[in-house]
Amino acid sequence: MTNTQPVDIILRPAIGSDAAAIAKIMRAALRSFDWMLVIHTPDEDLGFIRDVVLPRQQVTVAGAGMAIVGFIAIGGEWVEQLYLDPACTGQGIGSRLLINTTAALPVVKLHCFQANTGARRFYERQGFIAEGLGDGTNNEEGLPDILYVRRR
Repeated sequence: MTNTQPVDIILRPAIGSDAAAIAKIMRAALRSFDWMLVIHTPDEDLGFIRDVVLPRQQVTVAGAGMAIVGFIAIGGEWVEQLYLDPACTGQGIGSRLLINTTAALPVVKLHCFQANTGARRFYERQGFIAEGLGDGTNNEEGLPDILYVRRR
């Protein structure tokens, strides 16, 4: 089996001073999708990460040197956020974040936009099964989504 994981990536718990870097990663990832509506300002993104995500969810960042290149936020059995710097996809970083933060959970759930074919392939490779389709009425972007579940 080939190891595609970069050796210089370190996973660690996020701290408050990571909020700006995490918000920039999230925004860059969302802007990389031509189908995604960008509905928040950079300041709103920062407020969301600082005031909602970091205090209420278990957040792990992937760092390369001094830079944060990805993060995952877990709330209970839900993957609430998983974003990578678009330049760092396909290097095993997302897999490491997902595996390391959900390994102890018997059930893991997440929502993924139907249009995000790359993420859908990624989650399916990680053992997630599509268990429901949404029409977009339950997310602020109004985009059709998929409920994925992985059971151990």
